[in-house]
Amino acid sequence: MNLSKKLAAEALGTFWLVLGGTGSAVLAAGFPELGIGFAGVALAFGLTVLTGAFALGHISGGHFNPAVTIGLATARRFPVKEIIPYVVAQLLGAVIASAVLACIASGKPGFDLVAGGFAANGYGDHSPGHYALSAALVCETVLTFVFLIVILGATDKRAPAGFAPIAIGLALTLIHLISIPVTNTSVNPARSTAPALFVGGWALQQLWLFWVAPIVGAIVAGVVYPLITDEK
Repeated sequence: MNLSKKLAAEALGTFWLVLGGTGSAVLAAGFPELGIGFAGVALAFGLTVLTGAFALGHISGGHFNPAVTIGLATARRFPVKEIIPYVVAQLLGAVIASAVLACIASGKPGFDLVAGGFAANGYGDHSPGHYALSAALVCETVLTFVFLIVILGATDKRAPAGFAPIAIGLALTLIHLISIPVTNTSVNPARSTAPALFVGGWALQQLWLFWVAPIVGAIVAGVVYPLITDEK
């Protein structure tokens, strides 16, 4: 598969992840009668990855996340020279998804994107549970580490074939169930960047954490997984 087609798949997959995941938080979570609370948003994120990986994984690998791309490269599963193009494509897909979501959400009278937070990630006063920076940093680093361990294990050539998207989607659902109260859950710099660009202010000021922590967690996983599994 040539690089342009892989980049198109990454942009489309990330678009779907951000539209489906943050869309459920922005559009549906405010209707308790629908049963869309934290659990519903967590499931939405998991389902976007599961369905996106089945639909597009055979084209690009189904990363949809700069931290995943960097973690796979660290584990020598992905060429380093393609990291930057992949990350650019992922960011583009995420920003387009947020633009579409903003257009839809603005159709509701009284909608205020900035005041509502637009599902942006944050800590301190901008954490759903008012968790401190230190808690957010640990949470995002550790959960991204575990996410990459699941991805590396599920896609290992020794693992049962064909089930990786299910394991990865369920892992992302569980990660959201743990960390939505802490940071609104990132583990994905592209997912964090797109809403922050629309919210501005505090969201952009705190965005650094949602790049640093996921990338550190992903790199550590990329080093650890081959060591504990004797992957060649």
